[in-house]
Amino acid sequence: MLALIFFVAAIYSSVGHGGASGYLAVLALFSLPVAQLSGTALVLNVMVSSLAFWSFYHNGQKLPAFAWVLVLASVPFSFLGGALKIADQSYKLLLAVALVLSAVRLAIAKRATAIEELNPPKPIVLAGVGSSIGLLSGIVGVGGGIFLSPIAIFLRWTTVKSAATLSALFILANSLSGIAGRAASHQLVVAPALGLIVAAFAGGLVGSHLGSKFFDGLVLRRFLSLVLLIAAFKLIMTSLGL
Repeated sequence: MLALIFFVAAIYSSVGHGGASGYLAVLALFSLPVAQLSGTALVLNVMVSSLAFWSFYHNGQKLPAFAWVLVLASVPFSFLGGALKIADQSYKLLLAVALVLSAVRLAIAKRATAIEELNPPKPIVLAGVGSSIGLLSGIVGVGGGIFLSPIAIFLRWTTVKSAATLSALFILANSLSGIAGRAASHQLVVAPALGLIVAAFAGGLVGSHLGSKFFDGLVLRRFLSLVLLIAAFKLIMTSLGL
């Protein structure tokens, strides 16, 4: 399991993500209790997204001007989502959907290319996107970057590398907010995590350094998408009692 956590952290951090959907997939594959899944993934997410943000920002990939509007719009809703109590079966189905979307996002990823003409979003659009992703992320236990980055890139809000920096900040803020929401509603449960933390830290350190400077990890991301799909299939089967 630790090797998979390292692998997930390395691949996700190479594109500015914290890796929560990947951690959730790994933890689900190893049948950890549902109560421990989101809290554990969010703790690892905070650490790895911090490394990713520092690495991309330090290497010259600046935040777009609208970054803070998006973050401020999302944080209250990720807190709300984290505080909501949902049944285990419903959670498993929601998580399975999030993993499938994450897998698709990774599988269709293209190599980084420069975007010639950008189309910065309006504040009301940022508020709608930020609040929606924040709520979903808080419920599922992810930072939301896996949903935000394709939107930012496909709608030409920013460049690919800048989107990685934006996603890392967005994930960090929403992961902290999701943790706070779970703690406030007495739902924050974290698995024995020392080994997981070491593996995620090492993977995040390696992946964020390589991703911000050298490569986009296209083949590895597509392999990871297969892992996510397997975990999603397992979650759907267990939630249906099969």
